[in-house]
Amino acid sequence: MRFATHAMALILGSLLSGCITPPHVAPLEKPVDSKTDLGLKGAPARVEDSWWVEYQDAQLDWLVEEAIAENPTLEQALARLRLAQATVAAVHSQLLPSLSYDASESRGRLSGKDVIPHPYAGMKVWRGAEQLNFSWELDFWGRQASLLRQARSDANATALDAEAARLAIIGAVVRAYFELERAYELVEVAQGEEQQRQEILDITQHRYQAGLDTSVELRQAAGAVPEARVARLTVQAELDRDVHLLAALTGHGVAQYDQIQRPHLQTDGTLSMPGAVPIDLLARRPDVLASKLRVASAQAGLAAAKADFYPNIDLSAFAGTQAIGLDNLFHGAAGAFAVGPALHLPVFDAGRLRAKYRANTADIDIALTAYNQAVLSAVQETSDQLSNITTLDTSLVEQQQSLGDSEEAFRLATKRYNAGLTTYLTVLSTETQVLAARREHVELEWARASARVTLLIDVGGDFRP
Repeated sequence: MRFATHAMALILGSLLSGCITPPHVAPLEKPVDSKTDLGLKGAPARVEDSWWVEYQDAQLDWLVEEAIAENPTLEQALARLRLAQATVAAVHSQLLPSLSYDASESRGRLSGKDVIPHPYAGMKVWRGAEQLNFSWELDFWGRQASLLRQARSDANATALDAEAARLAIIGAVVRAYFELERAYELVEVAQGEEQQRQEILDITQHRYQAGLDTSVELRQAAGAVPEARVARLTVQAELDRDVHLLAALTGHGVAQYDQIQRPHLQTDGTLSMPGAVPIDLLARRPDVLASKLRVASAQAGLAAAKADFYPNIDLSAFAGTQAIGLDNLFHGAAGAFAVGPALHLPVFDAGRLRAKYRANTADIDIALTAYNQAVLSAVQETSDQLSNITTLDTSLVEQQQSLGDSEEAFRLATKRYNAGLTTYLTVLSTETQVLAARREHVELEWARASARVTLLIDVGGDFRP
């Protein structure tokens, strides 16, 4: 007995000394936030929950609620989360013992007398077995624990993906709603342009009848009216597309088009914005946090791959009955049981485990690269929007002055033209300037409002880690 034990130890030692070892490779990438502060210096971002209600528009509140409840993109993200959570439960179950029950009965002919002793040789009998099975993989090297950490990191990252999708959808709905109001205002500008050109045509007709203008001016004024009508129809089509987009974002179709009316937004003094890239940016953006968790997931995967190089020890047991003949199956003498460990040690696998280990190392580099890109993109996007808002604020002040001057110039030109003191060319020139200024004012106003919402999403919205 002692000799057998020593022999088994010698064999096991020889196997361990000749088993496969992990390759000497390590991740190459480093997290970018460990090298620099990235210029994060602003005060922590403060965003109210349900920030969109500050616009005091009940229709917008309803559209956002519908989008959160019905948007297919968000539903897909939540379905992925449920899948990830189920994976965590499945991996966790591998750490626990398993118990199963098996039973079988079969009828057949036994071998002849040269193999089976009398009186059973050659007989047709019932053979049955029923047993309770127990098995438990002893996680000595932490492989299953690493796989569990990996699954949990993936599930948490997927949850953050769902949160990022929620923020993106809310931002898309609010910006689309702004676009709808912008389209309504551009339609009003186009209607004013059409009416304005009709008035100029009426003046030109009176002047032509009085011999003050030629047919050239009359033709120019007449041609400007349908041109303005085409411009109005083009903007109206854009308004319709904005309605269609809102309906799609909220998970609805044609039936909702008529339900979406003109916005009634209160944009004055809403959504206080940071003046610099906030220092808590990377802790507030769910996409950045998800990328960081995927680095942790890849690291746990590498730990599990390393554990594959070590012996795998299982504990198994069974207890039940085995018998020939149904009457004997539950007889006391039919009882049987067994218990013991099982050892699995990789000795030669043609490089499979080493290749898998290198692949897991590469997974860490890929995850770190994705994380670094997410960090740099977050800082860039926020900085871009801060610069954009500053530029739009200044441009709106300057453009407001330009709009006032253009409207006054057009009013004076029309008045002088009506009195016969200037030419139609002067009216046409000032009209072109005022119409362009009105459209530009609408564009700048809603570009700034949209940029403020984009900045809010860029700093993490109302997400709380």
